[in-house]
Amino acid sequence: MKNYKNIIVALLFSALLGISALGCNTIRGAGQDVERGGQGIQNAADDVQGN
Repeated sequence: MKNYKNIIVALLFSALLGISALGCNTIRGAGQDVERGGQGIQNAADDVQGN
């Protein structure tokens, strides 16, 4: 029974590690999207102000 418990814990740990590694790229991509959106808003505001 103890071996099964260790295997389950190892699998869960591996899954969490994999998800966190993928999450870094996802968060970075989301940050870049937000940055581009902010740049678009800034450009639109500059156009309205005539800059």
